[in-house]
Amino acid sequence: MGTTFSVGRRYARAGNVRSLTISSSIVTALVLDEDGETYRGRIATKAFSAADWARIERALSKEARYAAQLLAGHLPDDLDQLLQGYGLSLFPQSLTELVMDCDCPGWQKPCRHLTAACYVLAEEFDSDPFTILAWRGKGRDELLEELRSHRVSDVGHVAPGTDEPRRQAGFWTAGPRVTARHEPLPGAIAKPDALLDQLDQLRLTVGRFEVTDLLRDVYRTLGCGENDEGGTVGSNRGRAQGNAAVTAERRCDGP
Repeated sequence: MGTTFSVGRRYARAGNVRSLTISSSIVTALVLDEDGETYRGRIATKAFSAADWARIERALSKEARYAAQLLAGHLPDDLDQLLQGYGLSLFPQSLTELVMDCDCPGWQKPCRHLTAACYVLAEEFDSDPFTILAWRGKGRDELLEELRSHRVSDVGHVAPGTDEPRRQAGFWTAGPRVTARHEPLPGAIAKPDALLDQLDQLRLTVGRFEVTDLLRDVYRTLGCGENDEGGTVGSNRGRAQGNAAVTAERRCDGP
């Protein structure tokens, strides 16, 4: 089928796929042929059942990092491994898991129109990974709402006799005051943002900006001493508040 895929790839690059709609289990594409006719192709796979999604959502809600990555527009790297634990796979593993049809007169399936749709579909998955989940039966907004519901439910259902409510009540209470820091050794260079260098890379963004880069500016500003070239602690805190305002503006500029 090398020729068919070659023509389909050429159609995709030339923009012959005029529209591509992704819904639960079905992808519908309108593809313009060289003869001037537009044909409709459909690519279907089995959506996860409601019971499967319930298990997936419970597993995702147990770890805050999953919700953070999903809110940032990223699929967790180990999502497919999580699905394998339930006998599922994010992507179809063979053509037998797909049903394809096209209203063109050609007898071979997939035809050049369907292969063109597959190439464009792959590009959609790259640009918005949540379309893969939508194809499997759960859109981004619906999934995130379900995760929020699970986390709220987990917090609300606390076994009687435990001290969980007491711990939650004091969550925002400051702990003991930190002892005064020792004077630095002569010639030592202070790096207020050194903590960020010790962390694993955060896959979080605010618009087009990395969260780590935004935090680094704030750490450096708040870490300036009274005699630093950057100014006093008070003035630097004022600039830090300005940085927070800039961050808010950047967040509004984001998609």
